[in-house]
Amino acid sequence: MVDAQRARKMADRIHEIIARRLERGIKDPRLGFVTITDVKVTGDLQHASVFYTVYGTDEERRDTGAALKSATGMLRSEVGKNITARLTPSLEFILDALPENAASIDRLLQEARQRDHESQSLASSAEYAGDADPYVKPRDLDADDDLDDAEDDLDDDLAMDDELEAPAAGASTEPDGSTR
Repeated sequence: MVDAQRARKMADRIHEIIARRLERGIKDPRLGFVTITDVKVTGDLQHASVFYTVYGTDEERRDTGAALKSATGMLRSEVGKNITARLTPSLEFILDALPENAASIDRLLQEARQRDHESQSLASSAEYAGDADPYVKPRDLDADDDLDDAEDDLDDDLAMDDELEAPAAGASTEPDGSTR
């Protein structure tokens, strides 16, 4: 097993070699405007996956894929001449879905912006379901009248609690008033 750093260096080198060769041109009319986006090399350095994008229609993408497939042998020999490895890795060209993914992400971001705008416009015209301030505030008691009324209410509540706690009929009570 080869270390990951060596595989990454070889992938970078293969990327550079193939991009340079495509820049100089391949005599195939099917080859469109192609860009090598990434190269991944296996850990044993025996296989390289070359990711590419093509600017154009679906038909141009298919034609470019066919042109790269037919030029694989020539590109592999070019890679073999320019790397210092004992074995030349096999090449596999894979159409990168980068433009489609970018368009999908742009569409999703636009939809999110639209929903944010809609929710902000709804929030600006929204009203509270209950009170604007739902927290209970202490009441202002008017002088002694209201204070006396509050004390009377408290006394009534305490008397009612005492009646509820009275022992049931036939229950024995202790001298301190508690029940068993």
